Amino acid sequence: MGIVVHMLLLGFAIFVIAQALPGIRLKGFGTAIIVAVVYSLIDVLLGTILRILSIPFIFLTLGLFLLLINTFLLWLTDLLLEDFEIRDIGTTFIAAILITVCNLVIGFFY
Repeated sequence: MGIVVHMLLLGFAIFVIAQALPGIRLKGFGTAIIVAVVYSLIDVLLGTILRILSIPFIFLTLGLFLLLINTFLLWLTDLLLEDFEIRDIGTTFIAAILITVCNLVIGFFY
């Protein structure tokens, strides 16, 4: 039950972020939930591998390299979903930071 609540809250956060950032287009709240699920799956499957392989870079940059990994994962999510579009890499980077922070806060509670 916790994962369902987590995905709903993350979807809501993505919906709010999409409304706040002018470079993101979502078809609706349902699309935001789909983005949350796809982004989470990509993060678990590919993000884990990327984090393990880039441990030296994460260490050298004091964790800032994780922002690049999260930006890449969000960009992949954008490529996979037709109803979700991010205009440019700068918007993707800002959205990745915001989504990561929201995901951490949600994960703290659920």
